Amino acid sequence: MDIFIKQLQIVIDEYNDYRKKSKYDDCSDVISNTVVKQLQTRAIAAIERTSGRSSIYFENASTILQEVNNNYNQLAEVIGVAESLLIDIKSGYLKSFEELIHADIFADFLEMSEHLLSNGYKDAAAIMAGSTLEAHLKQLAQKFSVQIEQSGRPKKADAINSELVKVGAYAKLDQKNITAWLGLRNHAAHGNYDEYDKQQVNLLISSIRDFITRNPA
Repeated sequence: MDIFIKQLQIVIDEYNDYRKKSKYDDCSDVISNTVVKQLQTRAIAAIERTSGRSSIYFENASTILQEVNNNYNQLAEVIGVAESLLIDIKSGYLKSFEELIHADIFADFLEMSEHLLSNGYKDAAAIMAGSTLEAHLKQLAQKFSVQIEQSGRPKKADAINSELVKVGAYAKLDQKNITAWLGLRNHAAHGNYDEYDKQQVNLLISSIRDFITRNPA
């Protein structure tokens, strides 16, 4: 989340710098209308990137643009939303939201895998599903403070899988299943297409979806 904190902090600090120089609450004596729109746009973009379009923060910012007529007052209130979002991030209140974003992204990739499979591309579907699993394992590793690199080189997914079990991220049964899922993905990636069939890929996709749902990152 550091990059999102930085984006919010920059636009908030810039606005507060103007406030220090201004005689009025809305900064109308030190900011041109053009700069107001620029700051407003940047603030809303930072809010959207950080919390998503369906969040209460983005909804509040959008409502301000619709209901407040004065551009200077709009900016002041949007910055207020950005400040609230920043405080919540730093307090750790957006962790569950971050997990939801990850889950939505991975769900989209798994849907793409299903689409490929239904159109006869079982090998591409297996690779995409397996890659989605590997990406999720890396997110889990960050969540549980497991290193994903060793000596400057990325760790293999199997190694991350093993370490996640050691720190209690999930049970050994999941570990064994993940090893099998990664094995199927490796068969697809190395052209061993006769080692699995369409039904196994379909089960792979549904199993990975279940694992991600049970173990959010």
